[in-house]
Amino acid sequence: MTPLIGILALQGGFDAHAKMLRELGAEVRLVRVPEDLEGLDGLVLPGGESTTMMLGIAREGLAEPLRELVARGTPVLGTCAGLIISGRDHLGLIDIRVKRNAFGRQVRSFEADLDFVGFDEPVHAVFIRAPWIEEAGPGVEVLAEVDGRPVAARQGAVTVIAFHPELSGEKRLHAAFLEQCAAAGRRADA
Repeated sequence: MTPLIGILALQGGFDAHAKMLRELGAEVRLVRVPEDLEGLDGLVLPGGESTTMMLGIAREGLAEPLRELVARGTPVLGTCAGLIISGRDHLGLIDIRVKRNAFGRQVRSFEADLDFVGFDEPVHAVFIRAPWIEEAGPGVEVLAEVDGRPVAARQGAVTVIAFHPELSGEKRLHAAFLEQCAAAGRRADA
C-alpha cells in the first residue's frame, strides 16, 4: 500500500520534501486546511519561518487538528522550523524547549556529518539558521547532537530534526519515517 503523507504547506520548504517523498514511493498531499489532514499516514512539518508558519496555523485553525493527529499516533517528522513549532512553546507535539537560530544567522549555516541513533553510517546534515533543543522532557530520546547540543529527538510518533535532509539528498531519514508510517498503519489495522 502506498502511504499518503501530508506536508504542511503554509510557508517554507515543502516542495523539496514532496519531491523526496515521491522519489521514495509515497503519495503526497499538501496540507493547508484541517480537512487536508484526513486519512494521512504521516505528516511532515517542513523548515521555513516558524513565526509565519504559526500565524498560518492559527489563521487556518490547524493547531488543534494537528494535536489530535499526533494524539492518534500518526507519525510526524519536523525539520528545522518544524522542530521549533513542534515544541512546548508552540504546538506542544513533543516535550522540548527550543532555541531558535541557535547556531547563528544565515551566514553561520553549515554542514556536518552526525552520529544518529539507528543508523550505522553518519547522517549528512545541512543546518540553515538552525535551532537546537535546549531542554528535553523525560520521555524524549535525543537522536543526534552537535557540540553537545541536541539537534534531533523523538517522543512517541514525533521525530524532530534541526537540519534539512531534503536539501542534502540524505534520504535515510525520510525512508525511516515512511517505515514508521507503514508500521503505524499496520498497528491501526490490527
